[in-house]
Amino acid sequence: MRIAYFDCFSGISGDMSLAALLACGADESLFRQRLGLLGLSGYELDIRQVKREGIAAIDVDVRLTGQDIGHGRHLSDIREMIEASTLSDRVKCDSILVFSKLAAAEAGVHGSGIEEIHFHEVGAIDSIVDIVGVCILLDMLSIDRVFVSSIPWSTGTVRCQHGVMPVPAPATLRLLEGFPMRETSIVGELVTPTGAAILATLADPELAGRPPQMRIRASGFGAGKKQFAPDTPNLLRVILGVSDEGASVDSTPQTIGVIETNLDDVSPEYYDVLMQRALDLGALDVFFVPAQMKKNRPGTLVTLLCPPERIDDLARLLFAETGTFGVRVRRQERITLDRRFEQVETPYGAITIKVGSLAGEVLAASPEYEDCRAAAIGHDAPLAAVYEAARAAWRRTDLT
Repeated sequence: MRIAYFDCFSGISGDMSLAALLACGADESLFRQRLGLLGLSGYELDIRQVKREGIAAIDVDVRLTGQDIGHGRHLSDIREMIEASTLSDRVKCDSILVFSKLAAAEAGVHGSGIEEIHFHEVGAIDSIVDIVGVCILLDMLSIDRVFVSSIPWSTGTVRCQHGVMPVPAPATLRLLEGFPMRETSIVGELVTPTGAAILATLADPELAGRPPQMRIRASGFGAGKKQFAPDTPNLLRVILGVSDEGASVDSTPQTIGVIETNLDDVSPEYYDVLMQRALDLGALDVFFVPAQMKKNRPGTLVTLLCPPERIDDLARLLFAETGTFGVRVRRQERITLDRRFEQVETPYGAITIKVGSLAGEVLAASPEYEDCRAAAIGHDAPLAAVYEAARAAWRRTDLT
């Protein structure tokens, strides 16, 4: 299992995360190429080597080449942009989850629905590039699991769209719920909403605060823009490694929430919105099964799978969206395969393969649909032929 450990000794932001992952050895030209698949224009990306208190680091600056007319985007705007891109399925999913987590935190602070939230600072081009860029780099580096250190707690205030706020900002504080915090004497914003959203989505707070067991393969520093204290360089360190002997963290049962309700009086047109809003609120999966109900009415069994901490919010969503008078809730255990992503070369171009393993043994390998679809269309070839070429290429690679 490939691990990325975010050592937030001086905080975390989106651009620092992006820079630190690049400093771990990711191919810059390939990264720029994949970032271009987002289809976002109006910026230039400046990536350069810098030093902070004598330590070499990467600094990333997203420079606007015009006015960002989308400043204040809704979650739906960003989701549509990402879904319409040709990014890999993993990058799309992770990016949308980060923005959804951020929207949920903002909605909680303002007491509104997630689709009512206007992203201001984090809806700007630079924040979109930071979040999607981090997800691209984790995919490029084939990272299976993200771990994080304790989070530094600073003091002071920050000016944002809603005025002067204490740090951590209200949405940032919500995102950091469950993560271990440590006191510092630094005045200023050490953790930005973007950085907090990345951690809240991709790292497990229950495992935060200590380095994971791993064999180190690479490390790198990402530089922040401000210098808060002369003896504390504003840097984020990311350490890459592999778990000892292929040990699996996920091979032990995990607890998930299962929420169900039976419906016989809801138009099927409503299900599309229900599914999307449930996924935006953190559901792991949503599915609908035909059912024959009392009085011999045709109906639908709606099932949502989710992390246990999302049960209350998702139950409330079912009540609001369906008008049901009751839901069933239970906690179940599941076992998941460790996942990593590899690329293979085929006659139709590069295809991403999702590889699943248990305790170091590979048990499943599946080509990514979006890659195969794009290759099939681009080469006017049957989709099945692209899939088979990808599987054959991966089998050859696996044997070597």
